[in-house]
Amino acid sequence: MNKVECQLCPRHCRIAEGGRGDCRVRTNVNGKLFSLVYGTPCSVHIDPIEKKPFFHIVPGSSAFSLATAGCNLHCRYCQNWQISQIPPEETQNMALSPAEVIEKAKANHCRSIAYTYSEPIVFYEYTYDTCALAKDQGLLNVLVTAGYIEQKPLRELCQVAHAIKVDLKGITDTFYQRMSKATLQPVLDAIVTIKKSGVWLEICNLVVPTWNDSDDDLRTLIRWVKDNCGKETPLHFSRFWPMYQLNDLPPTPMETLTRAWNMAKAEGMPFVYLGNIPEHPANNTYCPHDGKLLIGRQGYTVTENHIKDGKCEYCNRAIPGIWQ
Repeated sequence: MNKVECQLCPRHCRIAEGGRGDCRVRTNVNGKLFSLVYGTPCSVHIDPIEKKPFFHIVPGSSAFSLATAGCNLHCRYCQNWQISQIPPEETQNMALSPAEVIEKAKANHCRSIAYTYSEPIVFYEYTYDTCALAKDQGLLNVLVTAGYIEQKPLRELCQVAHAIKVDLKGITDTFYQRMSKATLQPVLDAIVTIKKSGVWLEICNLVVPTWNDSDDDLRTLIRWVKDNCGKETPLHFSRFWPMYQLNDLPPTPMETLTRAWNMAKAEGMPFVYLGNIPEHPANNTYCPHDGKLLIGRQGYTVTENHIKDGKCEYCNRAIPGIWQ
């Protein structure tokens, strides 16, 4: 049958001649695996870095953001399902080589390039080549990913990435199977590898009513992040809004998000944030030593910044992140 096994993600799709993997964007041509989306993004925008969200990466800077069609997860609440859950023939694509990405990022005064919206893992070769070139040109590479990737390609990607935000969708295998048709352990393994590599790591958990919002789930997730990534790893809890195949659920109650925030703070984590709630105080960054406001945010806008040379300007306490 001349099948090819893709070893990029834990699915290990065995792809017949002319067939495609689960992600829809990797195909078998004469016994060789090819990407169908290299250099052809379907979404290109300039975003504030806070939108990703990255809260400890050059606050107030712009990120040249791009995505191709495809994803290796099938999340029932996906906000970008129009590009992640369909093949590249059904998206409006443009030709944009890695060199052209860097050129446009610089022309638009972007500090970083963000690989985001869908899943940079499935457009891996495009992501890697652009990252390598951007790094040589002094731009930051920031990835927004679900982290469903095998260890070898991940370790190679960590060599050219500066920061990775992982969407840790839940903390049980049952949740991953029901919500995303995936498994939990590879994501946990990826997070640990990213942390050990020295790449800057932030973690986001979308809190979905009745799905992953129990006290046990929240506490287990918080403690896992603290124990495996360190207590100063930024942890974002985001509010769910009815979307895609989960239109029958209500938005996450504020009480639930506040409970998650309080749990994480009680565990000694100083950098805990609440997302999708503009103007909430938990959008801000505070100094763990003196409690003073370091970075004020209104939505995606930075209103004040009191971090100087990577330290609190009031007490000189070092604040982890990439600040310039």
